[in-house]
Amino acid sequence: MQDWNEIRTAATVARLGTVSAAADALNVHRATVTRHIDTLEGVLGAKLFQRNRRGFVPTDLGLRLLQVAEACEEQFDQLFLHAKSQAEVIEGDLVLTSIAQMAEHLFPVIAEFGRRHPAVKTRFLASQDLAKLEYGEAHIALRVGARPQDPDNVVRSAGTMHVGLYAHRSYAAAHGLPEGEADLPGHRFVGSDAANPRAPFLKWMAQHIAPRDVVLVSNDIPSHTAAVLAGVGIGFLPEYLAADHPELVEVLPPRADWAVPLWLVTHVDLNRTPKVRAFLDLMADPAAGWRFG
Repeated sequence: MQDWNEIRTAATVARLGTVSAAADALNVHRATVTRHIDTLEGVLGAKLFQRNRRGFVPTDLGLRLLQVAEACEEQFDQLFLHAKSQAEVIEGDLVLTSIAQMAEHLFPVIAEFGRRHPAVKTRFLASQDLAKLEYGEAHIALRVGARPQDPDNVVRSAGTMHVGLYAHRSYAAAHGLPEGEADLPGHRFVGSDAANPRAPFLKWMAQHIAPRDVVLVSNDIPSHTAAVLAGVGIGFLPEYLAADHPELVEVLPPRADWAVPLWLVTHVDLNRTPKVRAFLDLMADPAAGWRFG
């Protein structure tokens, strides 16, 4: 298709009758108008205008071009109006992915999002694996650990989860409790079987707790919680969760190097779409129920 600017220029001349009037309407130089017309007539192999002292009189072909251009402009206007209306509509599927233990924190936000945008169906994918946002596997990912570095992603902080070492009273009754970090060897621990764990506290455990002292391993953090609550061994738990269980005893308090940064991640192509933007904005609203900030 020929450059739309040249077609629009010729149509404007046909509508207004002079190069000067068209140049003013289009906010371009008169020479640009003339060049566009000459170029377009060269491509078509026919005259669009008869030149005279009064201005430019469109030929039959020029009048036909004007009709086509006006029809195209009308179609473009309708397209832009449709695009604008679509940009304001929040509907369809919204896919979120996160590790499973974040579900209880995300669901209050999802509930509020559903109340505000009932035409959206939210899908929550709980997985330890990182969703490939560039392939459309999810719209938004809540990730833990080091800040994601993919240059094609937009990353927002979602707060920090503080963790400490805890044991159930039943464990303390059966095995006693260490009085400090130096007394940890010989106690029983709940840990991860991940070869390269992302969570800072699990990295610390891999470096400071002997494998022989880890009596239960799992690739699922919620299972760690259940095991600690059952008295299997000492394990890392979020500070907020331990506060809800008075039967737990703090072995070592939360430390800065154990803290888990949380990140909301979207692909750059999806970051400003209405439903993604609406959910991310809601995550920043304390009224939505998000427990980390």
